[in-house]
Amino acid sequence: MVYFRLPAGYIWRVFNDAAIWKQFNTSRRLSLIAGPCAIENEKLCRQVAAAMQKTCAQLGIFYVFKASFDKANRTSGKSFRGPGLAAGLEVLAKIRAEFAVPVLTDVHTEEQARAAAAVVDVLQIPAFLCRQTDLIAAAVATGKIVNLKKGQFLSPKEMGQVAEKARAAGAKKILLTERGTTFGYNNLVADMRSIPIMKSFQFPVIFDATHSVQLPGGGGDQSSGQREFAPVLARSALAAGADGLFIETHPHPDQALSDGPNMIPLAEMPALLRRLLKVYEAVQ
Repeated sequence: MVYFRLPAGYIWRVFNDAAIWKQFNTSRRLSLIAGPCAIENEKLCRQVAAAMQKTCAQLGIFYVFKASFDKANRTSGKSFRGPGLAAGLEVLAKIRAEFAVPVLTDVHTEEQARAAAAVVDVLQIPAFLCRQTDLIAAAVATGKIVNLKKGQFLSPKEMGQVAEKARAAGAKKILLTERGTTFGYNNLVADMRSIPIMKSFQFPVIFDATHSVQLPGGGGDQSSGQREFAPVLARSALAAGADGLFIETHPHPDQALSDGPNMIPLAEMPALLRRLLKVYEAVQ
């Protein structure tokens, strides 16, 4: 059992799951999942959430804050992982209450799924764990929306089997996220055919623009990345019919403790989102 302190004045059901799910399923608004890779500290999360909530409200974008309490799949065992489950959920609860935005975080074990479901609105199954049947079933059993990230080792068609596992466990609220496919050593490629293929499974499809430009293990004891290509892939994904985007952002990516080379500088997000919104609206 995990115990953590909720912030003063925390409202247990600030959001209605049905309303959040409806937003992910409407073509009238672009959906955006965005935030820092990891919870480095509460101040960082508050800074990113405040900036993104303001920008998305101005642009009419449906916004979900994301951050990880534990990066359990870092290249090196010496790398920063995050504050851990209890401290991390406490920060996420504060963000959810203060900024009145839905919150997403990833889980790696069945126990984490049950604990995180008490705080967040969307549970994410990491790409490396997307075929873990018991983990998927545990996340689905919470009744939360579940974001299933496509493994770098899977074809888009194979995600149909992952979605079917979730369906068999009783899921009706699933997101499928494309995040690139292994292309040789230390590289990924984003195949835009995956968008319509995964949409054929009858769930909203999200495109992860920043992890798709990651260079796994490309930094020796850490992953590298090419953030300059993230906007290009994001535009392409929207043109291909993606229902929403996943973008990691940080005030100073080069100083970030996790996935800095992939992340978009926070100051650049308003201009980027305005450009992406034009593509989305043109396609719709």
